[in-house]
Amino acid sequence: MLKGFKEFIMRGNVIDLAVGLVIGVAFGAVVKSFVDDVLMAFIGAVFGSPNFNDLTLSVGSGVVFYGRFITALLNFVLVAAAVYFVVVVPMNKLAERRSKGGDEDIEPTNEEKMVALLEQIANQKS
Repeated sequence: MLKGFKEFIMRGNVIDLAVGLVIGVAFGAVVKSFVDDVLMAFIGAVFGSPNFNDLTLSVGSGVVFYGRFITALLNFVLVAAAVYFVVVVPMNKLAERRSKGGDEDIEPTNEEKMVALLEQIANQKS
């Protein structure tokens, strides 16, 4: 039973998933820090406070904390924008360059080298 568990854990896809999760959490902390410490500081400079949590509306005997919603919405938009401009745009440009064949300087993988070698051997035999 432990042997099967060890084989499962040592499979590439499980380890890749674990590495991706750890990197994702670390990247999330970087993006959160960028939004909280940089972008929200600019918003604070413009509006006087980067936090709108104190904005409320009294309705009868209840209080509506619409400022919390504004802060959460603003945080979401800023995080989405940061991820888009830091990750998505560069990856799209890289994919576009690769599809046009503009990455001649990238070293081919061992698999690509093996396919090219096998094609050369097949061409020599014919």
